[in-house]
Amino acid sequence: MARAITGPAYPERFYAAASYVGFAGSPDSSNSNTVVSKFSNEVSLLLYALYQQATVGPCNIPKPSSWNPVEQSKWKSWSGLGNMVPTEAMRLFVKILEEEVPGWYSRADVVSDAIVDVQMNHNAQTEGVVENGIDIPETKTISSENGRAVESKDKDVVSEGLGSISVYDQWVAPLVSGQLPKPRYEHGAAMIGEKMYVYGGNHNGRYLNDLQVFDLRAWSWSKVEVKTGFETPEGQSPISSIPCAGHTLVPWDDKLLSVAGHTKDPSEAIQVRAFDTQTSTWSILKTYGKPPVSRGGHSVTLVGSSLVIFGGQNAKRTLLNDLHLLDLETMTWDEIDAAGLPPSPRSDHAAALHAERYLLIFGGGSHAACFNDLHVLDLQAMEWSRPTQQGDIPTARAGHAGATVGENWFIVGGGDNKSGASDTVVLNMSTLVWSVVTSVQGRVSLASEGLSLVVGSYNAEDTLVAFGGYNGRYNSEINVLKPSHKSILQRKMTDTPVRDSVSAVHIAANASEHGAGQDGNVREIVMDNINVEKVKSKEGGERSITALKKENEELESELSTEKLHNQQLKQELVEAENQNADLVKELHSVRDQLAAEQSRCFKLEVDVAELRQKLQTMEQLEKELELLRKQKAASEQAALNVKQRQGSGGVWGWLAGTPSPREDDA
Repeated sequence: MARAITGPAYPERFYAAASYVGFAGSPDSSNSNTVVSKFSNEVSLLLYALYQQATVGPCNIPKPSSWNPVEQSKWKSWSGLGNMVPTEAMRLFVKILEEEVPGWYSRADVVSDAIVDVQMNHNAQTEGVVENGIDIPETKTISSENGRAVESKDKDVVSEGLGSISVYDQWVAPLVSGQLPKPRYEHGAAMIGEKMYVYGGNHNGRYLNDLQVFDLRAWSWSKVEVKTGFETPEGQSPISSIPCAGHTLVPWDDKLLSVAGHTKDPSEAIQVRAFDTQTSTWSILKTYGKPPVSRGGHSVTLVGSSLVIFGGQNAKRTLLNDLHLLDLETMTWDEIDAAGLPPSPRSDHAAALHAERYLLIFGGGSHAACFNDLHVLDLQAMEWSRPTQQGDIPTARAGHAGATVGENWFIVGGGDNKSGASDTVVLNMSTLVWSVVTSVQGRVSLASEGLSLVVGSYNAEDTLVAFGGYNGRYNSEINVLKPSHKSILQRKMTDTPVRDSVSAVHIAANASEHGAGQDGNVREIVMDNINVEKVKSKEGGERSITALKKENEELESELSTEKLHNQQLKQELVEAENQNADLVKELHSVRDQLAAEQSRCFKLEVDVAELRQKLQTMEQLEKELELLRKQKAASEQAALNVKQRQGSGGVWGWLAGTPSPREDDA
């Protein structure tokens, strides 16, 4: 994935990376037969092959002799790239180097725009970093850039305390207290109550395993001490914190679910780890079914009581676009086979849920390119679509972060192959219209890759909270933005019914198939900058009483309309409950009838069995009777024959001159 950093573009950036690795960094160089030993054999061979592919082209040299295993391995790695174009080989070379040594450019011997790994805290402090599972103390120091101290704020990111957060649609860097976390990117962040939890991440190529908490009430940082050594109430054995990056942190009741991510010793399948905020313990959740392959840079979206996982990159750097679901009630995995054309394989994208039905996927990147496409998955029909986007469509980016407020999806940060994305944009998910909320200037954390974005509450108003990121240096800054009222207003109660708002995404998703263009009749988001202009013009003065009264009247009008709508919903709910009661009674009646029919059928089956047995007995008796009749007939026939012989024997004997038996006896 392309990093959101400053510095030279390609191919100069590739040659700088090649020079850092140990190659001369020029296509005319002859010193490209060795690979530095600070990488593993697998990474070294891959870097060598990509360098050759980028500077020489496809491998056409003959295979080395069998007695030279090193040259054979190099030849095999190079020839395995096939006909990869040089530009893609350059980008993949830089990407692999940045994954192995994220701060390489700050230490590279280049003249243009030296980038320094700057720590934003003002005091040298020691904090533990986990490298290969071992805690290593590391001292934070303030670095300088071009011989001057690096300033920790930009002209578009003001730091005037909590009072400045009253400004709408502008990023603010408030004053915070407590021990700042170690700068990082690709971490996980989630809100529970008024606390933002930050877990893991990547710093200087090392995976972190700490769990930090930022309290939005006190605007202070603290570190959570994880407990081990005893069983949880659910009978699970606690585990120690696992260093990881590229994972996703999801709040679930009083727990934080850490889904997948890159680790030192990756597992074959996705693991779901749970942190119990009540007991301060980590555990691995037992799941059923076939879990997806392990990955990082994916998206995890909570839909009801299920997690929907899409895309990412596995441990072998293979990009994915598969779709899986984990039911948190049964902890069962299920692979989703959706219809339609899915997004291309990607990682470091953003995902959001609209109306509890539509899953939106925006941006992300492959090894050589970034995207700004928008895809929608209908979770009821299980069908992908690619709708037509409207308004100020964002530039291609990856590594950005997103958060939803009402029906609006805010996107901040990320970058492409050249620079970080400096604009904060918002998508109305009902109309699919993009608008630019604000922009920042300079190399700040808001225009970086791998930052996090959550929605908290300040003074009873929704507030976006951004943390961390990497843009040539690692950041640990907190920035907040309060969206204006119109940008967070879900809908006017006098507008179309709720079902129209819910189905708007589905209509827009099919608009491209019916030739809908940029000039379609689509409502645009109107960002309310009135309050901002007032603050700027009056320099923080109070709004006029007339404006306040007018706003109060509008709010009361909307409140009364909302109450009326709630009463209608309650009436519909009562009617639905009554219908449900009738259906339950009818169901019980049908069940009773079914039980009676089953009993009658059982009795009939018993009677049929008895009749069959009697029928078999009658058949046997008929056979015996028939046999007796035959025997009787045979006996009668034999007696008749004997009688006939006795009656006719004397006449024939007299005619033949044979003496009768009596004469012989005499």
